[in-house]
Amino acid sequence: MDKFDAMRVFVRVVESGTFTKASETLNLQKATVTRLVQMLEDDLATKLLNRTTRRVTVTPDGSAYYDRAVRLLADLEELENSMTGAKSNPKGRLRIDLPRPLAHSVVVPALPDFFAKYPDIDLEIGASDTPVDLFADNVDCAIRVGTVTDQSLVARQIGLSHFGLCASPDYWKKHGKPQHPSEIELHHTVIHMISARTAKPFPIVASHDSETVDIQGNKVLLCNDVPTCTDLARTGLGIICGGTFMIAPLIASGVLENCLEQWHISPMPVSIVYPPNRHLSNKLRVFVDWVAELFARHPSQKLS
Repeated sequence: MDKFDAMRVFVRVVESGTFTKASETLNLQKATVTRLVQMLEDDLATKLLNRTTRRVTVTPDGSAYYDRAVRLLADLEELENSMTGAKSNPKGRLRIDLPRPLAHSVVVPALPDFFAKYPDIDLEIGASDTPVDLFADNVDCAIRVGTVTDQSLVARQIGLSHFGLCASPDYWKKHGKPQHPSEIELHHTVIHMISARTAKPFPIVASHDSETVDIQGNKVLLCNDVPTCTDLARTGLGIICGGTFMIAPLIASGVLENCLEQWHISPMPVSIVYPPNRHLSNKLRVFVDWVAELFARHPSQKLS
């Protein structure tokens, strides 16, 4: 038995959830996949998987072995690539995690360009508004909006997320556009995004000349999902402080309309983060550089 082949098969079974799916993605006979996993368990003298008729689940020992195997295989792949000229043709799988708004409006639409340049890189994409643990979840890199406080990660700032106050045309017809933030406190509903990290609403602080106003709203709608907050604004339920990555196309199409454009809301940094490995893999390096270039030329960065 080739230990590394068996390890690769085991990892694919865990990630696909069944022997059948693993065999299909590996282009191997199901009996071969089953045999390699059984031989690996026999060699380790421990049970790695619980098998049912529908799917397999990982045992505690299997989970620990999977975490180490993924890292070991990644190191082996990087070593092999460095010896075979992969610097000019990076290949392999990258696990990335993106905030849903940036995945939807920036990264995913540009991925055909990435795959045209790097056809041998496979991406596994997670998209959510809850930050993942890159170490525990074996994620290679993630894009984060806001100040990165995790000192265990390397952070490279790639842009700024600017913000603006806006609502639907129907909302403005019904309530009128405020001429000063204080009017929002008296007459308007504000849709607040809840932070996944603190479980509290993000503050909305607007400034103009020497005046600063903390905008709360006469009535408040709270939501923990950026696209849903945007949908609430689109349906005329209130004012949103939206990031330009998400709201710029909606404003351009007339779905939403700005207000108080002369008031400034501080932007948040956008960074790509990854674990501090001694040797940054070529596939990760080219993805980081590609994302940085993508954000640098995005229209919203012209506001910087």
